[in-house]
Amino acid sequence: MKKPSFVIGKKQIVLAGMTLMLGIAVYANYAVTSSGGGIKTTDKIEKHSAEYGEAELVSVDKNSTDYFAQARIERMNARDEAKETLKTIINGGDATEEEKEVAAEEAAAMTGRMESESKIESLVKAAGFTDCVCYLDGDNANIVVKAGSEGLIASEAAQIKDILLSEVCVPTENIRIFDVA
Repeated sequence: MKKPSFVIGKKQIVLAGMTLMLGIAVYANYAVTSSGGGIKTTDKIEKHSAEYGEAELVSVDKNSTDYFAQARIERMNARDEAKETLKTIINGGDATEEEKEVAAEEAAAMTGRMESESKIESLVKAAGFTDCVCYLDGDNANIVVKAGSEGLIASEAAQIKDILLSEVCVPTENIRIFDVA
């Protein structure tokens, strides 16, 4: 029986370093953007019970045009970094065939999520909403929609949820719909 050897090569060290740097960059971005001068508060929820699988509505008080543009740029930058990391693994000389196969599967999954996000955004806009950004991450789905001054009503949230579920298979309890006025 062959003993497993745990040899760490240069490429594994570089990959671990890049992953660490990516994590630090994400944390730094979060820390900088979340320290906007004060504590952000949300409205008090008057409803004391929630039904299982019910869509959750949250309002955001940012300039919606800037928000959607910034959200798309941040999503694109994060995806570009992830693509480069996966490309490095796939094209790396030290990577085993198994590692390359896993990286190729993850790249294909990422591409599928990107296509689904784009399609969901287009369908939500076609349903009459001004703007929309969709984030898919495995079993979670977050959708940010530009709503009118009165906010998003339950029937509109249900319509968005139906559009989402027609394109991807996500547990309903993991769907979050946010509205930006």
